[in-house]
Amino acid sequence: MAIIETRGLGFTYGVGTPFEKKGVDQVSISVEEGEFLGLIGHTGSGKSTLVQLLNGLLKPTEGEILLSGKNIWAEPKKIRDVRFRVGMVFQYPEYQLFEETVLKDIMFGPKNMGLSEAEAKECAYQAAHFTGLREDLLEKSPFELSGGEKRRAAIAGVIAMDPDVLILDEPTAGLDPRGRDVLLSQITQYHKTRGNTVLLVSHSMEDIGRTADRLLVMDHGKARLLAPTREVFSQGAALGDMGLRVPQITQIMQELARLGLPADPATLTVEEALRQLIPIFLGKEETSCSRT
Repeated sequence: MAIIETRGLGFTYGVGTPFEKKGVDQVSISVEEGEFLGLIGHTGSGKSTLVQLLNGLLKPTEGEILLSGKNIWAEPKKIRDVRFRVGMVFQYPEYQLFEETVLKDIMFGPKNMGLSEAEAKECAYQAAHFTGLREDLLEKSPFELSGGEKRRAAIAGVIAMDPDVLILDEPTAGLDPRGRDVLLSQITQYHKTRGNTVLLVSHSMEDIGRTADRLLVMDHGKARLLAPTREVFSQGAALGDMGLRVPQITQIMQELARLGLPADPATLTVEEALRQLIPIFLGKEETSCSRT
């Protein structure tokens, strides 16, 4: 069942001016309830415009967006409710922290939804748990936290509203490898536990390969591909034409397969590759030893 659907969706910047430019062009997609969807595309491909349309921050100049089957702009006065249901975490969200304490910052969204102080606090503690924030950090000022902790606090502020759809725009940007791995693991665990729909925008093919069930590929404002992750990454040439690449481990496995080794060219993670390669190389060592 689709949680979000777009029909002929389009958005043009600067309509009627010399700077008029298509940001999104005739995009018709369906995002399934509970799925983990990855969104990729080169800079300027329309990714950010699309997610801002889905969140109701931008109003389409063409087409429509359906949330649970209803046009989100049918009643413009209720668009605020859409933004509670489709939560948006912008790139570098830690710059939006502003409250006296981390706890108050995370509670801000739930309280705006009309929840009581006690209800908002409960939601905040649950969200902090999902993002890996220790309870002793919640009474500190957000500005006392490390960069990674600030990022988790900002994401917790959106998760606390329990959106039907969580959109994350480059959530690991600027983090070191360990911080990136931890945050992705927490997002994945959140998705598995809550079952909410997650839409992850990323330039990292490795991050997308590890997490997403399906991929939407944007190019010049259009939706070029929408298919299971392995299927999309098996089309390396098509992605290359759009200025994209497959994950590095996928490139390696595709080259090994080309050389005749029994390597799956649709491999997405190092763990998958090791499960295939270790028996191959152990087998070669045994053969070599048996000849001596």
